[in-house]
Amino acid sequence: MPSLRDIRRRIKSVQNTQKITRAMELVAAAKMRKAVERLEASRPYSDAMQELAADLMRRPLEYRHPWVAEKDAPGRVIILVTTDRGLVGPLNANNVRRMVRTIADSDQETRVITIGRKGRDAVRRLGLNLVAEVSHLGYTPTVVDIAPVVRVALEEFGKGDVSELNLVFSKFVNVGRQEAVVSRLLPFQSREDLPRLPADFTYEPDPRVVLDALLPRYVEAQVYRGLLENIASAQAAQMVSMRNASDNAGDLIEDLTLTANTVRQDSITAELMDIVGGVAAQQ
Repeated sequence: MPSLRDIRRRIKSVQNTQKITRAMELVAAAKMRKAVERLEASRPYSDAMQELAADLMRRPLEYRHPWVAEKDAPGRVIILVTTDRGLVGPLNANNVRRMVRTIADSDQETRVITIGRKGRDAVRRLGLNLVAEVSHLGYTPTVVDIAPVVRVALEEFGKGDVSELNLVFSKFVNVGRQEAVVSRLLPFQSREDLPRLPADFTYEPDPRVVLDALLPRYVEAQVYRGLLENIASAQAAQMVSMRNASDNAGDLIEDLTLTANTVRQDSITAELMDIVGGVAAQQ
């Protein structure tokens, strides 16, 4: 059994670790609240973009945008969103596994674009075709930060040998639940469950020009929203992980304290036995 001094030294070390994890939990909670606020602020914009594109698609246009037509092509492009750092529980691993399952479900050649260092490293380890990446965006990225990779994704999709453009990210449901999801960005599909616009708009100069300008902004908005969803999920996962680490440290401190008390009691008992034995020997 270790000495009482070693046990007390270990208790002190665990207490210092617990202080760090509690501080990290508070920091993650503050960042999560701000990330959720940015996410909620972006949702109306991305939803409006989708509703506007859906309204254009419902109109009897003679022109059909190439990003709307279904294609029978041998390839696909996946944008994988992860974090730059760890300590977010299984979030990054779930996103990577979701991407791998998506690739395995089809025999199409897949090209991957990553947002976040963890995803980039995972794609390289798996030996997948990485065509572009961006990392170190911090906790408050802007649309400008992801514009280069979105442009690369649209260029890859426009080559003609790609049938789909998908986005893999962690959707923020609540603090205790985050889901790795795959969202299809292109070809654009008009969902029937989307609400219709409250008025019959007249598009100028004409719907074709509006649609040509709208679809790239639509993809950009959806990727940015997915990034904000992933950031909020990462902060929630980190907060939960640090809370669990603090709780585990508290349990370990209790166990070590009990062990220290046992060792101390054994030591006192041994000293008393020595004293009693010495007194008995003198008598």
